[in-house]
This record gives sequence, C-alpha cells and structure tokens, in this order.
Amino acid sequence: MTSGRRLEWLTVAGRGTPATALLAKQRIAHTVHAYDHDPRRAGYGQEASDALGVEPERVFKTLVAQVDGALTVGVVPVGSRLDLKALAGAAGGRKAAMADPAEAERATGYVVGGISPLGQRKRLPVVIDASALGFGTIFCSGGRRGLEIEIAPGDLVQAVQATVAGIAQPPA
Repeated sequence: MTSGRRLEWLTVAGRGTPATALLAKQRIAHTVHAYDHDPRRAGYGQEASDALGVEPERVFKTLVAQVDGALTVGVVPVGSRLDLKALAGAAGGRKAAMADPAEAERATGYVVGGISPLGQRKRLPVVIDASALGFGTIFCSGGRRGLEIEIAPGDLVQAVQATVAGIAQPPA
C-alpha cells in the first residue's frame, strides 16, 4: 500500500477488520485510509497524521483505561493526553488509571497502535473527547497499524454508543 491511499468504504478482498465490518453492518458512511506503517515509530497517531497529511487535531487515538476497575475507552486527539480524572467522571466513576497494554489487547482484540473504538472483541464503554464534534469528519484507528477510518463524529458516537465529554488535556 502506498502512503495515504484511499480504500473502498466497505472491505477490500479480506483486508477488512472488525471495525470496518461493524460500520458496514450498521451502514454508516466512512472512508478507509491506509498508509505504510513504520515499525520504528512509536507515536502511532502522529504517524497517521503525518502519513495522511491530516492535522493532528482531527486524528484521534484510542486509549484503554481502568475506571474503578472496569475497562473503559477514551478517544482523544493524538496531540493531547487523556485526562484520567475527567474520563473517570464521564464514565460515572471516581478513579482511573491506564490499563495494562496486554489487558487492553485481550479485551479489544486489537494490538496497541491499532486499537479501534469500533468492533472490539468485548464491548467496552467509550468516551470521545468533545473536541471531535467541531469537525465534519475525524480519523480513528481502523483496527490495525497503518489503517485509519475517516468518519463523521456523530456517526462514531452512534456506532459505539459513546459518551461525549471533555477528556483531553494538552501534552505535558
């Protein structure tokens, strides 16, 4: 695949993921963007922003946290940090901490760097940062490294029955 190549909105000859399958099943319009993932890069979201030529405020990363012992997903812009206290409050809890990566992978069925808020193995509560609603479309992981889904934020909220709240904070 070449950098920034657009794929069909459904699936491409077995190249679909649970995330794209969920959107197809729900008949939610979206565009799949693929790029060549560089395994030497650690900032997966920033890599997607750079590879696709999309401002980082529109590219959202999916982070899994423990809120009062229950796994919960926070979706925030790639240039931001997840505000754990705000996530806990939005999820109706009191305390939050980042989940162990292996536990996040087991629960979602995706690998770190490719965790999507869509089509997770175990349906986890999702909280999307309110900044997403300021854009016509946003980008989130398509379920593997090098694959992004462009979707209207309201459609993403609907697809995963998300809560919307201010859960992002500027980088430290």
